[in-house]
Amino acid sequence: MLLRFLPFNSKPLLIINTHHLLSYHSTTTTPTISTQLCKTSIQSKLLHQQYIVHGHTLNYTNITNLIANYISSNSTTNAILLLESLTPSHSSVFWWNQLIRNALHRNSPHIALTLFRRMKTLNWTPDHYTFPFVFKACGEISCLNLGCSIHGFVLRSGFDSNVFVCNAVVSMYGKCNALVYARKVFDELCSRGICDLVSWNSIVSAYSHCFVPKVAVLLFREMTVGYGLLPDAVGVVNILPVCGFLGLGLLGKQVHGFGVRTGLVDDVFVGNALVDMYAKCGKMADANKVFERMGFKDVVTWNAMVTGYSQTGRFEDALSLFEKMREEEIELDVVTWSSVISGYAQKGFGCEAMNVFREMCGCGCRPNVVTLVSLLSGCASVGALLHGKESHCYAIKFILKGGDYDDDDLMVINALIDMYAKCRSLEVARAMFDEICPKDRDVVTWTVMIGGYAQHGDANHALQLFSEMFKIDKCIVPNDFTISCVLMACARLAALRFGKQIHAYVLRRSRIDSDVLFVANCLIDMYSKSGDVDTARVVFDNIPKRNAVSWTSLLTGYGLHGRSEDALRVFDEMREVSLVPDGITFLVLLYTCSHSGMTDRGIDLFYRMRKDFGVDPGAEHYACMVDLLGRAGRLGEAMRLINDMPMEPTSVVWVSLLSACRIHSNVELGEFAAKKLLELEADNDGSYTLLSNIYANARRWKDVARVRYLMKRTGIKKRPGCSWVQGRKGMETFYVGDRTHSQSQEIYETLADLIQRIKAIGYVPQTSFALHDVDDEEKGDLLFEHSEKLALAYAILTLPRGAPIRITKNLRICGDCHSAITYISLIVEHEIILRDSSRFHHFKNGSCSCKGYW
Repeated sequence: MLLRFLPFNSKPLLIINTHHLLSYHSTTTTPTISTQLCKTSIQSKLLHQQYIVHGHTLNYTNITNLIANYISSNSTTNAILLLESLTPSHSSVFWWNQLIRNALHRNSPHIALTLFRRMKTLNWTPDHYTFPFVFKACGEISCLNLGCSIHGFVLRSGFDSNVFVCNAVVSMYGKCNALVYARKVFDELCSRGICDLVSWNSIVSAYSHCFVPKVAVLLFREMTVGYGLLPDAVGVVNILPVCGFLGLGLLGKQVHGFGVRTGLVDDVFVGNALVDMYAKCGKMADANKVFERMGFKDVVTWNAMVTGYSQTGRFEDALSLFEKMREEEIELDVVTWSSVISGYAQKGFGCEAMNVFREMCGCGCRPNVVTLVSLLSGCASVGALLHGKESHCYAIKFILKGGDYDDDDLMVINALIDMYAKCRSLEVARAMFDEICPKDRDVVTWTVMIGGYAQHGDANHALQLFSEMFKIDKCIVPNDFTISCVLMACARLAALRFGKQIHAYVLRRSRIDSDVLFVANCLIDMYSKSGDVDTARVVFDNIPKRNAVSWTSLLTGYGLHGRSEDALRVFDEMREVSLVPDGITFLVLLYTCSHSGMTDRGIDLFYRMRKDFGVDPGAEHYACMVDLLGRAGRLGEAMRLINDMPMEPTSVVWVSLLSACRIHSNVELGEFAAKKLLELEADNDGSYTLLSNIYANARRWKDVARVRYLMKRTGIKKRPGCSWVQGRKGMETFYVGDRTHSQSQEIYETLADLIQRIKAIGYVPQTSFALHDVDDEEKGDLLFEHSEKLALAYAILTLPRGAPIRITKNLRICGDCHSAITYISLIVEHEIILRDSSRFHHFKNGSCSCKGYW
């Protein structure tokens, strides 16, 4: 009867291969069947054939021997067919348990659960050994519904008092992220007094897996201090990653000391966990001590060290260890390669990251999702769009599955959107974003797209997308990074009203930590660049623990607003708290001095940088000094400083000199600076415009025409002047000579009235800023149409009396507009706050905060 279950074509195979399964007694010629364990499926089938061919009765012992052979040779189907021939009994459940266990060992949890269902269908009754295997399978595939159903069966069957089964239930709920259920089962175990060390390990692991590390630490302490249980290797390995995640180096050291006293430290898994914990706590010296003392190291040990060095910025050490692994012929796995690629990417060494990736592929190691995400980050850091596209093709071919996105797919898609955005291919980034169904997007998807617009595109789009995020996907809550990106967009647009709304949202939402330092720093930056530096100071004062970015952001804010005394006071406060100023701090200070007319103070700070603070001036510091000296009319000193530079002058240095030449009408030196810029191939519209201005001021109209012809021939277009102002209903944008606004007629009438009134009190149009070879009357008409004047007239026309007017311009404000707005501030009740590409101007009662230094 059993032959029909066996898909054999046995006779020829029997003649060739069966001799090693037969053994002969010296006293008889009747062969007996060997009971040795078969190593392959074919041998198991041959043994089965021999039982049948030689007429052996397939009794219980023979069947169980065959089942054992089929299981050992991974021939599950045949083992099940034989089990189906047996009458269900308590003793024979062992073989079902072995089948389920074997499936788990082969990383096949779905097969394990299928076997359990088949077992139940055939009316076999599971025992207390069956359930731990089944719960483990449910946990590995996060199948909570099935796990709950089997838990119900356990309760009905009376196994709820079995500690081994209940421990497996706790572990299953933890892996399925059902902490409430896991804790309830654990608490019931404790109340019955049957919980053991495995129970505690299971609940600590559950909280660790579900990213509730603080509770995991509390439970570990309760286990060791409250219940007096000494952790085993599993318990130590459970708690060390939590210590690393929370940065609890002291607790980690205590666990390490316990491991040394009990000998657990000799376990390679404990050693690996210690190395990883110290690395995540930034204690690489301690990690290296553990690493050096380990008697046996596997690839995980080496990977933990390489990853630790990479994450703490010690890339030379990471690469040195990486090369040592090669020398000792340790097999490099995907984690090793990914750690090195990730290290390079985090440091901004995108080209090196791509080289390592090529080498990895050449060695036959297949990249995984983490590798690809790190590689895309490297491509983004150097703007390597072509390599990013190649990585995209690789992802489509080997990583992305298509259809509904799982977590890995979405991680790669998010990295691709980020790469395209940072490589300034925002159309592709947005197309990929739009292809993702709103229900599949996570907060990272929204954040990378908003951040792409905020940093590399139109900041207006960033704010629009942030608003859409709430309308389209109400279940997604922005995180701290999302908020930072939106604040960055507000800072770029000087969108104070929107920035205040974001600030209020941060304070209201409990899931956004308003004390997160980088969010607070972004708020300081937003308020400073939106014209409200006093509120920026309030935010600064309420930060419990500030870093260098906090101080520098406030310092920059005061510098932008021309409040040099406040900026220098902040610098002194910074030194009082023992914060060492760096190159950026001095760059901000020099900028502040330059834009405040504090020439001697700026020179003193420049020469004290290296002497008193050990900061070597860079090319950008020299550019600030050239600007500072140039504004003061000390062009000879500026030129001598350029000649004494220890490095080649950059384009920024020559632009600073060229700008100074425009202010002081030095045509000869301006031509020299422009020539140097052309040699550096620094073709930008600003340099040509400055040179054209110099020629126009000297009334050298032929040279003006030559510069414009050169711009046209090289394809360089002058950016049109654009200003935007916060109106009653939102932002309004104006261009030079703009007549497209619905209130255009009223705007021009209001402006004409203002010009007439200020002319009566002394305003004279500065026609040199019109830069056209026409008569002065026509030049006056051209000046009349500048975008900042139109924006100001619209604001006066629409805003309530006395409300501050906030205008932002994409270029520097022209001299005539500066003069006109200064006069207008005498006859209106508004404070006029104008941000140009260089700084803020606060016009009030006929004076400007810049004091003429702009």
